[in-house]
Amino acid sequence: MDLRGLEFDTMIASYLLDPGSREHGLDALALRFLDHKTTSYSDLCGKGKNQLPFAEIEPEKCRDYACEDADIALQLANFFAPQIRELHLDQLFRTVEMPLVCVLAEMEWNGIRIDEDFFRRLHGRLNGELRVLEQQIYDAAGTTFNINSTPQLREILFDRLQLPVSKKTKTGASTDVTVLAELAAEGHRLPILLMEYRQLDKLQSTYVDALPRMVHPDTGRLHTSYNQTIAATGRLSSTDPNLQNIPIRTDVGAEIRRGFIPAEGYRFVSADYSQIELRILAHYSEDTAFVEAFRQGVDIHRQTAALMFGVEPELVTREMRDRAKTVNFAVIYGIGSFSLAQKLGVSNAESKEFIARYFERFPGVRQYLDQQIEKARRLGFVETLTGRRRYIPEISSKNFNIRAFGERAATNAPIQGSSADLIKIAMIDIQRELDRETVPGRMLLQVHDELLFETPRGEEEGLLAMVRSKMEGAAELRVPLVVETGLGENWLECK
Repeated sequence: MDLRGLEFDTMIASYLLDPGSREHGLDALALRFLDHKTTSYSDLCGKGKNQLPFAEIEPEKCRDYACEDADIALQLANFFAPQIRELHLDQLFRTVEMPLVCVLAEMEWNGIRIDEDFFRRLHGRLNGELRVLEQQIYDAAGTTFNINSTPQLREILFDRLQLPVSKKTKTGASTDVTVLAELAAEGHRLPILLMEYRQLDKLQSTYVDALPRMVHPDTGRLHTSYNQTIAATGRLSSTDPNLQNIPIRTDVGAEIRRGFIPAEGYRFVSADYSQIELRILAHYSEDTAFVEAFRQGVDIHRQTAALMFGVEPELVTREMRDRAKTVNFAVIYGIGSFSLAQKLGVSNAESKEFIARYFERFPGVRQYLDQQIEKARRLGFVETLTGRRRYIPEISSKNFNIRAFGERAATNAPIQGSSADLIKIAMIDIQRELDRETVPGRMLLQVHDELLFETPRGEEEGLLAMVRSKMEGAAELRVPLVVETGLGENWLECK
């Protein structure tokens, strides 16, 4: 069915008005705003063994059940519409979020193909690697034990090996990932192996074993669900399966992407915004050095390093650039000096010096961050380029940690949210072109700043040109938007 005339979605309206809430479903909204308890499916048909098929329920009851949903949806639309207009969210609602509904439906319908034989081979390989790691863990522990048992692991790490306890829970010393990471950073062999094992085991169970079981029997493809009303920043999320969370930076994560393949006679085309969040930071901050670097098309991390360390760009070493890159992203995500020190492997004093030098060189960035925090305190919210709001009640908390979280959210939400807005606008424009059949192709996946398509062989350049044009033209910023593209016989090859 090609659905047209979709006028108002109460779930999306609720999400725009209160993005921090987790309850945007019809039943919850009816109770909260209309003081009306809707009839649930189990109320109508029963539960468990006593549940009746819908077809066996009396027609009058089915009528009332169905009509109640239509009635409540209209009441909620009439309740939300004036608020959407009053808060100046109408443009965002009408031109971005509502048109995106049909785009996401199309992408879910399209699905994506995987190479099931490849996943079977990868399963066998990972099984072998897990067995090797298992033996190495036993050797490092000096005994065999259940690796997935927290009490046994606690006993091995802290009683048998006498490793230092850094965090406690109600039941004893913690063995969570942060504790293992700290112990691994200190050079202890067993925690290093345990982290490797956990990561490999999770990839095996979450993707390598699970994905082939989720292939639809009729289409032969995976069909993820995109969630439009979950992340408070405006980002999309993906479930059943989550295809946005495959860790590309690990070898196994990269291998999993190799198992995603286009339809017969097609090739993959990928398009990825280059350093989108740093470009949005440059736009917002209007920092002269930052803006100029992007306008000249230079390596922003190298340029940052040159300014931070007071050397010419050609004299910047790899280590300098890596540190500047870490500081750039630390600024976006509001990472403090202590966390930055851990990431850089330096003392807290050195980390503070890096941050101080950064803001000295980029005073516009410092000013932007301060303005956003002040705005959040004054108004209770911050906004993206499209006017999307993120409410931040935490910024007024008396608790230091909660208040610090609010300050980080105040500086990051406009950047991450604007990035989400831009790719949504691009997706809508791209899908319109695909619907007009000006270029052949299908949009398959969105992974935050990246879009993945499949197109018939020989049509790649036409699709690439259209996609790049729509993505780079999604907004006019003080710095150019740049899109990196790739082609491949599988998802990994596109990078």
